Order: sequence, then C-alpha cells, then structure tokens
Amino acid sequence: MNKNTKIEKTGFLLVLIMVLLQGFYGIFAYLDPSVFSTIRGTELFSEQDADWVIIYGSRTLFMTLFLGYLLYSRNYKVLMWGALIGVVMPLTDAYLAYVAQAPLKVILKHVATIVYLLVSYIVLRKAVIQQAS
Repeated sequence: MNKNTKIEKTGFLLVLIMVLLQGFYGIFAYLDPSVFSTIRGTELFSEQDADWVIIYGSRTLFMTLFLGYLLYSRNYKVLMWGALIGVVMPLTDAYLAYVAQAPLKVILKHVATIVYLLVSYIVLRKAVIQQAS
C-alpha cells in the first residue's frame, strides 16, 4: 500500500464518519427535537419551538447527502475546504452552548468537533497534494 493510498483511505474514513454522524443527527432532530436540542446544549424553552430543530435536521440531512456525494465521487478538494469552512458550525454551537450554560462536557464535545474538522482538513489537504503530484 503506497503512502497516497493510506492518506486517501484515512481522509475517506474521516469524512465517512462525519457523514454518518451528521445523518444520525439529522434523523434524531426529526424524531425527538426536544431531546436532541438538550443533547446539543441548547434546551427548548417551549415545545412549540421544536420546528426550529426540525429545520436544523432538514439542513443537516441536506449536508449529509451532499457530503456523501462528494465522498462517493472522491472530490477531496471540495471536502478539504468544506472541513475547514465547516469549523464555523461547531464554533457557533460551542458558543451557544456556553451562553446557555450547558454542561462543560457539551461544550467540549463541540470543541472536539472543531479539532476533528481541522484534522480532517489537514489529512484531506495531504490527499489533494499527493493526487496533484
């Protein structure tokens, strides 16, 4: 197995895990918006606000399908930039969880997601560079 293949496989696996987790989150947001919002660190004040969580779920499922297609087509360059730009989401989630006084473990989960995305960016960048050479 050459180095290029190892990097690509690692990048593929990192994105696949992202796709599967986002798909789970999207479906979970539809099935139980109240519990989902609590797990994400921003409890609903009213069950009537659950529609916003479902809207989040629909957008998350869209991103899941889009990332899944990019992964299927091995478009590592777009996935690389998506991982870097995607940091804005968990950064915002961490901030909102902090403002909502969520437990520290919830905030740290968002911070771990930021680290995961940055590692994914680095690995995918290496795959893109190796593909170009």
